[in-house]
Amino acid sequence: MSNDPLLQPYQLKHLTLRNRILMTSHEPAYPEDGMPKDRYRAYHVERAKGGVAMTMTAGSAAVSKDSPPVFNNLLVWKDEVVPWMKDLTDAVHEQGAAVMIQLTHLGRRTRWDKANWLPVVSPSHKREAAHRAFPKKMEDWDIERIIKDYADAAERMKAGGMDGIELQAYGHLMDQFWSPLTNELDGPYGGSIDNRLRFTFDVLTEIRKRVGPDFIVGVRYTGDEDLDGGLTKEDGLAISKRLKESGMVDFLNVIRGHIDTDAGLTDVIPIQGMANSPHLDFAGEIRAATEFPTFHAAKIPDVATARHAIASGKVDMVGMTRAHITDPHIVRKIVEKREDEIRPCVGANYCLDRIYQGGSAYCIHNAATGRELSMPQIIEAAETRKKVVIVGSGPAGMEAARVAGERGHEVIVFEAAPHPGGQIRLTAQNERRREMISIIDWRMAECERLGVTFHFNSWAEADTVTAENPDVVIIATGGLPHTDVLAKGNDLVVSSWDIISGDVKPGANVLVYDDAGDHAGLQAAELIAQSGAKVEIMTPDRSFAPEVMAMNLVPYMRSMQKLDTTFTVTYRLEAVERQGNQLIAHVGSDYGGVVKQRIVDQVVINHGTIPLDDIYFDLKPGSSNHGEMSHDQLLAGQPQSVVRNPDGAYQLFRIGDAVSARNTHAAIYDALRLLKDV
Repeated sequence: MSNDPLLQPYQLKHLTLRNRILMTSHEPAYPEDGMPKDRYRAYHVERAKGGVAMTMTAGSAAVSKDSPPVFNNLLVWKDEVVPWMKDLTDAVHEQGAAVMIQLTHLGRRTRWDKANWLPVVSPSHKREAAHRAFPKKMEDWDIERIIKDYADAAERMKAGGMDGIELQAYGHLMDQFWSPLTNELDGPYGGSIDNRLRFTFDVLTEIRKRVGPDFIVGVRYTGDEDLDGGLTKEDGLAISKRLKESGMVDFLNVIRGHIDTDAGLTDVIPIQGMANSPHLDFAGEIRAATEFPTFHAAKIPDVATARHAIASGKVDMVGMTRAHITDPHIVRKIVEKREDEIRPCVGANYCLDRIYQGGSAYCIHNAATGRELSMPQIIEAAETRKKVVIVGSGPAGMEAARVAGERGHEVIVFEAAPHPGGQIRLTAQNERRREMISIIDWRMAECERLGVTFHFNSWAEADTVTAENPDVVIIATGGLPHTDVLAKGNDLVVSSWDIISGDVKPGANVLVYDDAGDHAGLQAAELIAQSGAKVEIMTPDRSFAPEVMAMNLVPYMRSMQKLDTTFTVTYRLEAVERQGNQLIAHVGSDYGGVVKQRIVDQVVINHGTIPLDDIYFDLKPGSSNHGEMSHDQLLAGQPQSVVRNPDGAYQLFRIGDAVSARNTHAAIYDALRLLKDV
């Protein structure tokens, strides 16, 4: 048996977990009609195949009708969930993993205009900033009803074959009872800490009546809200001991912080540029004080940190949740001594930010996650070996090269720059986003393992490509900044890329016009502000940097607000003209009737990219398909068979920003779903 701490089994009550790594509860927003159907099941089964000891489903499965889903939660208040859950648990168990579910009532952490339009409830009328609903202050009959709902849901989960349940407290209804900031009830459920905990223990008592003493029940909670007037570390230790001493709880899953604001949530679940494992030592303190089974997860993206968490005795089970969204086969690769092949989580948080914006969870650089029914996590070899030539080595080109290499093809990549990376290499110049380069570094290592040939510092022309006698040509040349967007004065502006790359020095009084709403605009603005310049960021959108999304926006705002940056929404830059050593920026509005001016010395435009596609059009006449891609075949997972030119010597396709300006995930998805069938 291995002496790796991570690979040691762990006994939780009657349940033997095969190693010390789990996926903590999270909601990837894959349910259909509130049920864990085929897509949901396939996602968890893939992680079980990959060797994880336990996968915990449903971050926040709703136990009550007045806990409506705000990110497509499972609806465990419905009896029809039981057979779906049984299918899922059976499938996960077949792969040797345990499976649990997290139950909750969201309380005020939702919206009243979702699902059945029932009032949001909480122990006070205080609104949560993140979801903005003004809650009804709970009455005695609300409390009685919801206690029963918890017990009903627990009973359903036991009937569905689950190994256990976890009650979600932090930020949700239970924690709203616990925290003096959100509990304004009189006794018996308000006032002293014992009264504020009464709701939780009443729920646990009723659950135990239904599921018995043997069924595993845990609690995920905050041991310190880290918020003025909120639960303190001392409160957290006291709560931890009370949970243990109740005899009704089998494990503690502890976090630190609060999630009622975007900033608070980001500190609890840190993103790239923030410290790894920031709350691990705190979890270790809880474990030491209680001597009770303790789980923990919060930005533990790498095996070395996870191994330390177990070897040091800080926790009994370590959560690598976002890491398993990125690579579902982490444990299998550890067992097979292939840790260097683990696809790294880069902390981009595309997964969670999409959920909180109402979408499904997707990994920024594993396009198969969430698409297990149609996209392979492991690429199969092709029956016929082909020669594939790829132009460009940004994220699209590198993924195309990796997938084609896994298929067993001969792969040649031409890249004009001295290194791979494209826009990823540019964005990774920002210290906060340096982890992004791992998207490229991992693919480069995989391509080297697979024997892909790279020609760097090579500007490919059509003749360069055709001289290779390829069967398939992939154009992944990306795009260039699009700044020609004004009615007048396009020659007077610079691009966000010019600033980020250092090719253009920041001015002293700068207008950054962000009409793309992505990271490049914010990165440029922050660099300029850090130089000491006066900066205004202007957007025609009604919200600021919508493509960056909530949690990724937090570090930018913390930085730029301190630098006294001005943020202006709903105004459109229309023209720029020179006036001596200054520039006059003419500003209008899509809402009409407004004309303003700004006097600045530099205007920076962020308006996405325009495709760099000359080589594609040069190669198009000699291709058999004239560049055409069958969308029907692409979506059906079938090889491309379009023939528009029978005399053509090769198939030709373009992917990523060489088609149109999108994002990293789109570029990688383009490559995966095309090349997996080549």
